[in-house]
Amino acid sequence: MSRLGKTLEDYLSVRRALGFKLQRAGMLLPGFVAYVESHGSTFITTELALQWAMQPDDAAPYWWAARLGLVRGFAKYVRGFDPRNEVPSAELIPYRKPRSTPYLYTDADIRALLEVCQRIRGPLGAATYETLFGLLAATGMRVGEAIGLDRCDFKENEALLVVRHSKFNKSREVLLHSTTVEALRAYARKRNRVVGRRRSPSFFLSQAGTRLFSQNVWQTFARLRKWAGLPLRPRPPRIHDLRHSFAVHTLLRWYRAGVDVEPRIAALSTYLGHVSPSTTYWYLTAAPELMGLAAQRLEDAQGELP
Repeated sequence: MSRLGKTLEDYLSVRRALGFKLQRAGMLLPGFVAYVESHGSTFITTELALQWAMQPDDAAPYWWAARLGLVRGFAKYVRGFDPRNEVPSAELIPYRKPRSTPYLYTDADIRALLEVCQRIRGPLGAATYETLFGLLAATGMRVGEAIGLDRCDFKENEALLVVRHSKFNKSREVLLHSTTVEALRAYARKRNRVVGRRRSPSFFLSQAGTRLFSQNVWQTFARLRKWAGLPLRPRPPRIHDLRHSFAVHTLLRWYRAGVDVEPRIAALSTYLGHVSPSTTYWYLTAAPELMGLAAQRLEDAQGELP
């Protein structure tokens, strides 16, 4: 293995030990190393990085920018050992993919979504997906966190779920409302009755008695949102939008109750598993209703705004 190839292995190992999954980097950066070496170089240059990043020729600019971003992170690491390596500037491909505006589910949307789960065939399918999507709506968990739950992670006597090694390799406890505890308890009873011999430690099981695959969950959700009559334009609602909706509706309840929202943001951030409250603050701009309530509170505090 070449020196640059070995350095790449070390780079990926160190970053993953810090909690970064680096799936895309692990797939693409070996190709970049091979590209550099095929041009007779043993270190990274801006020219080679740019040539590799802008492949294929007909790709969208955001893809070129993403590829160059992967190289930039690796190049910073390599330059610490050998200053001959160059770190390509972020201004070379100045593209920033716009963040999608989330779809905010209403209570009626969620009821419709859960009701059409009954159309799923099989002795366990309807119960699995109704409980899964109900849990996402009630807690704001990420779908990967929910399907990654094991049976031992449901602490029904303590009314909480233990989320292990989620995004950024962080774990946390998710407190549950009594109605959510009862729904999970009812699902567990049916799951144990239907499946019989345990094939997987997973809390949520497929018809085959195995852990759910995220791709199958997304495909099932696509059918459910159509059956539920959710609007598909301008952009179809996503599973992840259940998480956005939970955060926004939580903030709305706090504002309407007249509580001091500022100190509670940190608690909400921890509950959602965000790295910092700054990520949670993005939800403040996600709903016009939230912005209106925030503006009204500011006006009440400072007088009528010009």
